[in-house]
Amino acid sequence: MADKNVCFDVLTPVHFARRSAEVFPEKIAVIYGDKRYTYADFYARVNRLASALKKIGIQKGDKVAFICPNTPSMLEAHYAVPMIGAALVSINIRLSSNEVAYIIDHSDAKAIFADNEFANLVTPVTDKLPKVKHYVNICDISDEKPLEGPDYEAFLETGSPEPVPVEVDDEYQVATINYTSGTTGRPKGVMYHHRGAYLNALGEQLEFNTTSRSIYLWTLPMFHCNGWCFTWGITAMGATHVCLRKVVPEEIYKIVEKENVTHLCAAPTILIGMSSYAIDNKIQLKKPLEIMTAGAPPAPTVIKNMESVGANIIQTYGLTEVFGPHSVCAWKSQWDDLPLDQRAELKARQGVPFIVAMYMDVVDPETMEPVPRDGKTIGEIVMRGNNVMLGYYKDEAATTEAFKGGWFHSGDLAVMHPDNYAQIMDRKKDIIISGGENISTVEVENVIYQHPDVMEVAVVPVPNEKWGEVPKAFVVPKPGTNPTAEDIIEHCKANLARFKAPKTVEFGELPKTATGKIQKFKLRDKEWQGRERKVN
Repeated sequence: MADKNVCFDVLTPVHFARRSAEVFPEKIAVIYGDKRYTYADFYARVNRLASALKKIGIQKGDKVAFICPNTPSMLEAHYAVPMIGAALVSINIRLSSNEVAYIIDHSDAKAIFADNEFANLVTPVTDKLPKVKHYVNICDISDEKPLEGPDYEAFLETGSPEPVPVEVDDEYQVATINYTSGTTGRPKGVMYHHRGAYLNALGEQLEFNTTSRSIYLWTLPMFHCNGWCFTWGITAMGATHVCLRKVVPEEIYKIVEKENVTHLCAAPTILIGMSSYAIDNKIQLKKPLEIMTAGAPPAPTVIKNMESVGANIIQTYGLTEVFGPHSVCAWKSQWDDLPLDQRAELKARQGVPFIVAMYMDVVDPETMEPVPRDGKTIGEIVMRGNNVMLGYYKDEAATTEAFKGGWFHSGDLAVMHPDNYAQIMDRKKDIIISGGENISTVEVENVIYQHPDVMEVAVVPVPNEKWGEVPKAFVVPKPGTNPTAEDIIEHCKANLARFKAPKTVEFGELPKTATGKIQKFKLRDKEWQGRERKVN
């Protein structure tokens, strides 16, 4: 009998670049402004970067950090760095210098590639980075080189376009390290393995219905969960990447029309901006546009508004620790003829595991027993499978805690409906316990979104002498409107149990992450400053 391993190949997403270069060599792989790279060009640039990294001594197991927006160099790094067995550390461009310094130092990065717009995050802290041996300037907006090192294109010229051997002999080798936002302390480094990146990249394309004819616009940051693995998945399909430096609704619609964009991913806050801009400017999409959303659960109103522009919304759910999206609200044909409001309600659910993920449940976090499928009993979402992280880099205690009971604990509270579709009710730390009654901030937010003058909202618990804690709403009004706190509160009382209505409303801008997710912890912490809040 032949050895069963003779034909075995290690699963790694870096192979997708070679495959598409061989199948679609003349096809446009990357569009960035006036620049066009074919798949043959793209693969040659990836190999140049990989061989140039090897020339400066980057070896298997080393870490390489990139600080830049959604430009071609960031995309190329997703192949070249893991191709040589190193790990890519993609850093959030909206962090402070001290936060960036912590991540670079903690990840043990030996080389830093920084876009010259964001090099000021690095230049003040280079003296705190003794492990860094090489700096490269990505001169995208000017020829300025703020860091002591060559520019990116000159660095590529030191490498060869000839194929570089893929130095991945273990599917569970670390491919990338993605740092969490650090909402409860220092950011944690989430380790992605090659197997998970490969499978999740393909899983995204299965759920999103992309093909080699698809044109994908980069409105989602590549530094966030490696662009939900679309950095690899779009290449796997032989589709076209359209890079976008700044995410602005007006620019999005221009590029969608100019480049015939078919697919994009966006956080709910981006959808809010897109739908508001479209309504204000009477924009209606001329061609079908598929949009995948995740992050904070989007309100049904947001989904309805965006679909009224002509887009089709696919709701997914996940976390950094599970390579981005892990579940999808898989659409059923029997829902096609339902009224728009009802369809939007269904689409707002977090749904069922991806085909490649398989395992997700809502359980009692203490007993690990599944909750009843009644759409009412709240439990915690847990996951396991091939697209769950290896663990947190250099943080064994946090890793052990995250995997209690043999599942990854999300920290998201949800119900499971009779059709086995999950629906998030809140984060553990955001659920409001008022006089013994549980109040879902997501439920309250969904009702407030229905108010005609509301563009964005966040609801958090605030201390109350009588009830322990009560809801408070932070509202961003639509331009040209002037709602009052009484308007919002009365609207809630008319559409919710009265005890769930916010007791106070504050108007103003909301703090957000780089991916557009509202940072409710900042609002919550401000309200509880100097007081202890007990969260079970």
